[in-house]
Amino acid sequence: MSTPTTVPAMAAAVARGETTAVALTQAALARIDSAASLNAFLHVDRDGALGAAAEVDAKRSRGEALGRLAGVPIAVKDNLAMRGLPLTCASRILEGYVPPYDAHVVERLRAEGAVLVGKTNMDEFAMGSSNENSAYGPVKNPWDTSRAPGGSSGGSAACVAARLVPASLGSDTGGSVRQPASFCGITALKPTYGRVSRYGLVAFASSLDQVGPFGATVEDTAALFDVIAGHDPRDATSSTEARVETRDHLLDGVAGLRVGVLRAALDDLRDDEVRASTLAAIDALRAAGAQIVDVELPHLSSAVSVYYLIATAEASSNLARFDGMRYGVRKTASSLVGTMEATRTAGFGREVKRRILLGTYALSAGYYDAFYLKAQKVRTLICRDYAAAFARCDVVLTPTAPTPAFALGEKTSDPLEMYLADVFTLPPSLAGLPAIATPSGLSRAGLPIGVQLTAPAFTEARLVAAAAALEAHVGVLAPR
Repeated sequence: MSTPTTVPAMAAAVARGETTAVALTQAALARIDSAASLNAFLHVDRDGALGAAAEVDAKRSRGEALGRLAGVPIAVKDNLAMRGLPLTCASRILEGYVPPYDAHVVERLRAEGAVLVGKTNMDEFAMGSSNENSAYGPVKNPWDTSRAPGGSSGGSAACVAARLVPASLGSDTGGSVRQPASFCGITALKPTYGRVSRYGLVAFASSLDQVGPFGATVEDTAALFDVIAGHDPRDATSSTEARVETRDHLLDGVAGLRVGVLRAALDDLRDDEVRASTLAAIDALRAAGAQIVDVELPHLSSAVSVYYLIATAEASSNLARFDGMRYGVRKTASSLVGTMEATRTAGFGREVKRRILLGTYALSAGYYDAFYLKAQKVRTLICRDYAAAFARCDVVLTPTAPTPAFALGEKTSDPLEMYLADVFTLPPSLAGLPAIATPSGLSRAGLPIGVQLTAPAFTEARLVAAAAALEAHVGVLAPR
């Protein structure tokens, strides 16, 4: 009998006694060890994972009901709290910090029997598009180790693409699960803002941050999302909207679905292969029964500017807590202010410092109205653009990223060029909308290319159905 590789197949095999959770976990840990050169993990919890797996097997032997993820190895981004494990956010400033509690999403995974194998590498404090801002070195793309895996959830994407684990959790502020999914040839879902609790997620930009799942397949992604979604009273922004089991909609198809296309944005793409792959995805959905309509997002070109004012302003506030006084490292000086300055100077990396400075400037007296307030007004216009588009269509399709994975080091000297890697993922984040990234094909160099589907709030099931229909045409991608 073949070894199960997907989330549902693994859980079902454990439940039927065809394999054990310990065997699945040992195999995952062996794969992680063999792929250490990818630098996808910051912490591997070998003992904790094997202990959790043994508990699953013991429950089965006693005839107890097993959870939906029983025995499935899952990785978690290192900005989510896991009790007893280091939480670094890939930053030197949090060295030595171990949280005494679990994030809400971690609680939900544990409750369903998932085996959490460790914490994944990321851009420091989730600030980056290539995973090169990690204080612990960049993650390498499993398709081509000279290239970036995307960011900021690069480790979570790479470990799924390399099939070290079938699924993982990341966080998405402006594209941080979707863009790495595109670069690594897998699927990732950014939920509607408020659909998944942020309790236990280290905040970057509180009005934008969302926890999102990665999966080797659309079904794997949906299976993880269905577990983590739902109301949590500990998060004031958590929605009480009724949950929908998105896996129940995998086979809905796209017959009659109105897919909105931004023709002007496609025409402006500089990368011919991304344009061709996106057009092929449009043709595939049309062939599957979807209706293709042209729509516009007039303020799309303002999204990068708006995001890098709002997100950095919120980061400036949120990261003020990292001062060396309560947790993490402390660089002692002769005064309180001096200690804070020395700690933050030594602890924060260059990109984090850049964004704190940008945000503090945007919020400062004399500039608040001209920058931050104006950005919030344009954000409202972006929300209205989507509302107008959804009057004509059910989902909006764009490329996920304007290029395939770029080379490590290619954009590090030009922050603006790096920021533009998120040009298509930023608008749904600013509008608080759900968006799914899924593969649309390969470039001539054999690198993955992906498309993004965005839908109205709380219609994740619609996105899963559309992505599954596209996956049926493209197939499931994996690096050779």
